[in-house]
Amino acid sequence: MVKYFFCLFISLLFFNQTFAKDISINENVDLNFACDLEKKIIKNSEYNYQTFLAKDLDKKILDKFEIKASKPEQLFIKGLSLFLSKSEKLNVKVVNKDIILFKAIDQVKKYSESAIIDRTSGELVHEITRNIKSKNSEKEIYFYLCVKQEKKV
Repeated sequence: MVKYFFCLFISLLFFNQTFAKDISINENVDLNFACDLEKKIIKNSEYNYQTFLAKDLDKKILDKFEIKASKPEQLFIKGLSLFLSKSEKLNVKVVNKDIILFKAIDQVKKYSESAIIDRTSGELVHEITRNIKSKNSEKEIYFYLCVKQEKKV
């Protein structure tokens, strides 16, 4: 009985460590998108989750948004932000048939960015948080509608 318990304990210990990175790349992906901003929500000292439509903002188009993923854990993002373009900072990476989710956190600067895109509908949500875990945290949440672009050969 002790042998079984010991084997179970060891297997659970190794199993938990393999999933500690929050990485799940189930498909190889090489996608390009062109995205139009639909709205932006701001939460800071001036605005409390106030919504601004694209027509009221300067930044309206995300011309070139690229996602490249390869199994088992590589995910590269380009065009959404400089912070997310640095793949070593991505803490959470999930790619499956329909959804691509990624998140990066800089604990020193108390800053995080995350995004999720639905590959079938083209909906993209990009969230930026400053002053993480603070009473005065600030958020910007962008909502885009994206269209896949074919690669030119």
